[in-house]
Amino acid sequence: MNKKLYRSKYDRKLLGICGGIAEYLNIDPTIVRVIWALAAVFGAGLLAYIVCALIIPERGDGNVVDSQ
Repeated sequence: MNKKLYRSKYDRKLLGICGGIAEYLNIDPTIVRVIWALAAVFGAGLLAYIVCALIIPERGDGNVVDSQ
């Protein structure tokens, strides 16, 4: 199994970070967004979001889910 983490092209509010993480973990993106918002309020969530936006590539093939 060779899963890769990508920013979502379709399930996005800002840059697709939370949507991509939710796709990777196969969970509801709202859960990821709530956790990330709490991290932004109580910790370094905003800085982590910016770093992830720079590091995680955007899905380039146009598919929502990998075929493998």
